[in-house]
Amino acid sequence: MTKFFLTTSIPYTNGPPHTGFAFEAVIADAIARWQRMKGREVFFLTGTDEHGIKNQKSAERAGLAPKEFVDRIVAEYRKMLSLLNVSFDFFIRTSDPKVHKPAVEKLWKTLEKNGDIYKKKYRGLYCQGCEAFKTERELENGRCPYHGEVEAVEEENYFFKLSKYGRALEKILESGEIEIIPESRKNEALSFIRSGLEDISFSRPSSTVWWGLKVPGDPSQTIYVWCDALTNYLSGSGFATDSEKFRKLWPPEVHVIGKDISRFHCIIWPAMLLSAGLPLPKRILVHGFVTSGGRKMSKTLGNVVDPMEQIEKFGPERFRYFLLREIPTCEDGDYTEEALKEVCNSDLANGLGNLVRRVLKLNEKYFSGFVPPGSPDPYLKELAERTVAKIDSLMASFKIHLALGELRKMISRLNGYLNEKEPWKMKDRSELGNTVYNLLESTRIVAILLYPFIPTTSREILSRLDLEETHARFENLRYGLLKAGSVTEVGDPLFEKLT
Repeated sequence: MTKFFLTTSIPYTNGPPHTGFAFEAVIADAIARWQRMKGREVFFLTGTDEHGIKNQKSAERAGLAPKEFVDRIVAEYRKMLSLLNVSFDFFIRTSDPKVHKPAVEKLWKTLEKNGDIYKKKYRGLYCQGCEAFKTERELENGRCPYHGEVEAVEEENYFFKLSKYGRALEKILESGEIEIIPESRKNEALSFIRSGLEDISFSRPSSTVWWGLKVPGDPSQTIYVWCDALTNYLSGSGFATDSEKFRKLWPPEVHVIGKDISRFHCIIWPAMLLSAGLPLPKRILVHGFVTSGGRKMSKTLGNVVDPMEQIEKFGPERFRYFLLREIPTCEDGDYTEEALKEVCNSDLANGLGNLVRRVLKLNEKYFSGFVPPGSPDPYLKELAERTVAKIDSLMASFKIHLALGELRKMISRLNGYLNEKEPWKMKDRSELGNTVYNLLESTRIVAILLYPFIPTTSREILSRLDLEETHARFENLRYGLLKAGSVTEVGDPLFEKLT
């Protein structure tokens, strides 16, 4: 059994959960579940970024101490992940003094020892939304492309020698030592590196940003986001607290992140690891934004989609399905309630739900719920094998929306097969039994393939086929494993139509 270590980014806790992180979390969960199905020993890390000026100011506006404020927000994030059935293995909090703080301090001292941290006075343009100093070439018409206004700030800070690693980073990205998905994000990072890297601020004065970890040996400075937030990948895997765990896990197979933080992960983070002498992540999967009504979500525009409201209104399985199926994994995609209703009615109620109910009712009507004996139908066997192979290939390249598209095609063809065969008209009981067996067996394959995407529904279908959740393994996708004599149950419709 080989390990598979994947991470999400860690969202700021300056406000409630947002749809973009829900999208990222279910992407990572689908990958984690697929890898577990394939027998990999998965370690799935997620968490929250709790320090910095945005969290500090949000707490002040709420009239709360920062720790009390972030604790409340973290509880909301954890609730959302639980409702979405996200199967993470460890939840890292950057306010954790026992796990995260020692890792940050260890990394800082390592970079400092290697001569890559120094102190100087600096004047620059600062974006509060990004919690980052911006160069002129990172701005559009003098504004941050994601958060708008920037302010001129003059401070004495510690800096990291990012410029030292430009050539090494260029070679690493060109060679694919770190694979950046999609290719456009790799090209974007290379273009930025080739235009010349500048050293970056690595701390802020504690008089300005007091909610955070202090620079070792200099409490007048607070460690900046790069060395605090990015280090969560190390702290969560035991960098400073569990050397055996760390040796087993590091490096990550994939970081799952949003495009707005791709430069941090594709340039700054690898440079920090090079400085520390640590192995680099193998892949960085960069997803796009979830837009609303064709526009980036904004409180000003009034088009923000609250994921908790959507989960409560439509249920977690529909919400997961829509995000994974309709939002292209590495591109921007639009979310509207109307689109969710249309897709879920078509794919889940009319497609999947209709197929499962019809097949189970056939078995109940003609065989009293006992699976009849049968031999593989060549067409359905080939359909299953072809679909499994395509989905496996697409999941290996993290094209999750396309993988679900292949499964949708299989379900459609099974419904078409049922309509064409019309088993309810068959006079020969042996032929009828063989047809029902093959439809049940194909439904079993569908149920397993659904597991990474909508696990609760997968589990329910498997249960109606007299199978446990543990049956959702890649090795069980071989056609012809359903046992004759097993007892099936029709149950209630899997998905009611939305109006």
